[in-house]
Amino acid sequence: MSFHVASICTSHKFGSATRKQVITFLADKASDDGSGIWCSKGTVAQSTELSKSTVKRVFLQFLSEGIIVETGRRNNSHGFTVEYCINLDKVAELPLTKEQHEVTGFTVTPVQGEPPRGVTVNRQEGSPRTPNHPLTILEPPTRKRAGEEEDLISKEFEAAWGAFPEDRRRNKETCQQIFDEAISQGVAPEDILAAVQAYAQTTAGYTRGKVKFSDNWFRGASWEDYVAARSEEAKTNELVLRASLARCKDWIMNRNPMCMHISKAQIEALITNGDVIPSMLIAAGIER
Repeated sequence: MSFHVASICTSHKFGSATRKQVITFLADKASDDGSGIWCSKGTVAQSTELSKSTVKRVFLQFLSEGIIVETGRRNNSHGFTVEYCINLDKVAELPLTKEQHEVTGFTVTPVQGEPPRGVTVNRQEGSPRTPNHPLTILEPPTRKRAGEEEDLISKEFEAAWGAFPEDRRRNKETCQQIFDEAISQGVAPEDILAAVQAYAQTTAGYTRGKVKFSDNWFRGASWEDYVAARSEEAKTNELVLRASLARCKDWIMNRNPMCMHISKAQIEALITNGDVIPSMLIAAGIER
């Protein structure tokens, strides 16, 4: 626990009460330099009385804004817990909760002596209510709508869980926790869903001894192989497309009879890339 980090976070604005609540809890777990924070988002949600989806959303916001950074992982019975550090330099750039006013001078009011004898001092009745401080900002009342917080991440996990072959599902709670951690690390939920679907399709008909159960599949981050393969496939397709457009450009430049085989999509791509201009197409006998 660091009073230093907690004091810095308390004195700056984070944009909402929810964000302030989460950063205050993290500051309470940090060392004096802001590091050494390791607690699951479920623990944060339970301690702050916020929904887990809200805590996850705030973590993603803080990570994208650089307010917190990931510094490592710590293994636990459910897989691992991410270790975070509060970026105190980034926090110092946020606006202060109290504006600092420059003091240019002051007047000392002399102590008033006792009233002269024989004079009655009439006590002035004050306002029945304490007036607001002149710098107090009056906030309009707010009303939280029922169902305003929608647990999108839980729905995304349910989609992935439902796509997993039913006879291989096991330890749903563990799988969801690993799924949530992966999402907080920046993994796209649609990538995990697509990986589950591809795995289910390619292993259809396999015996139970040749497949992974869901908890082992998630623990091993098996979606990474699928994401890497799809990324490699996208790079290959990009290279093939570039080679195809280069070949079409060469045909147009040389007015090759093969121009008749160039598709409209390829023509539009060449024009968009600035490789050809309409007059070149006309000269090559190509109609758009």
